[in-house]
Amino acid sequence: MERYKEIERSIIKKYRKDIWSKFVKAVIEYELIQENDRIMVCISGGKDSFLLAKCMQELQRHGKVKFSTYYVVMDPGYSAYNRNLIIENAKLLNVPIELFESDIFSVVDNVDPKSSCYLCARMRRGCLYNRAMELGCNKIALGHHFDDVIETTLLSMFYGSEVKTMMPKLHSDHFPGLELIRPLYLVKEEEIISWCNSNALTFINCACRFTEKNAIVDDGTSKRKEIKELIKNLRGVNKNIDYNIFKALDNVNLNCVLGVKKRGKYKSFLEDYDLDQELKDE
Repeated sequence: MERYKEIERSIIKKYRKDIWSKFVKAVIEYELIQENDRIMVCISGGKDSFLLAKCMQELQRHGKVKFSTYYVVMDPGYSAYNRNLIIENAKLLNVPIELFESDIFSVVDNVDPKSSCYLCARMRRGCLYNRAMELGCNKIALGHHFDDVIETTLLSMFYGSEVKTMMPKLHSDHFPGLELIRPLYLVKEEEIISWCNSNALTFINCACRFTEKNAIVDDGTSKRKEIKELIKNLRGVNKNIDYNIFKALDNVNLNCVLGVKKRGKYKSFLEDYDLDQELKDE
C-alpha cells in the first residue's frame, strides 16, 4: 500500500473516534458544507492544515454532499527550507496544492514589532480571500481546532475584556458571498499530534521570519502559549476543564450577564430589568 493511502487509512480507522468522527460531526452540526460548494482549503504547511486537507479529500470521496476543493498554499516569504518541506509533504500526502507568492513577510519586517503579528495576519487573510474570489470559491476552510477555540476564548476574556470565541463559520465582512469555515472545530490538538507521530510526519511549526530572528517576542504568540499552559495546569485539577469552557459558550444564560453586544450594539441588563420583574409578577 502506498504511504499516503496508509496515512489516509489511519484517519478513518485508528483515529476514527478522535479525528474523523469529530470532523464529520462539526461539518454536519454547524452546516459547514452544502451541495455544490467551491471550497478553498488553506494550507499553511503545519500539521493542522494538512490534516484538514486529508479529511476534506476523504469527505469528498465518500460523503453524500458533492462539493469542489482547491488546496492553496500562500507563500508570504518562507525560507527555502520551509517552502520545500511544504511541497514535499504535499507530495507525500497526495495533496494537489497550488502555490502562489506574496511579499507579506518583507512588508511586515519594516513595521513596529508590536503590530507586526496583527498586520501579518490581516494581510494574509486578505490575500487568501482575494485568491478564493479569483478561483470562484464561496468558502475558505481553515485548520483551526478545538484547542484554538478554547485558547481564543480565554485570551478574549483575560486580555480583551470580552466574552467571545472563534466561531465554526463566519460570513466575510469585506468579500460578499464568501464564508470562512473551520471543519476541525471539534478535534483536539493532542489527537492531531498523535496522528502526526503515529505516521512519522514532520511539518513546519512556526515559519514566521520575524520569530525566526527573535528568540523572545512579547506578542500574541507568547500570550497564547501562556493560555495554553494555564489550560494544561487546570486540566490537572479538572480533566474536563476545556470541554466545560467550550460548553459554556453554547449555554449562555442571558438572565445572568451584565450586558450583551449584537451587531455592534450594546444592551445592558438594566434595559429589561423592571420589565422582567413585571412579567414574573403577572
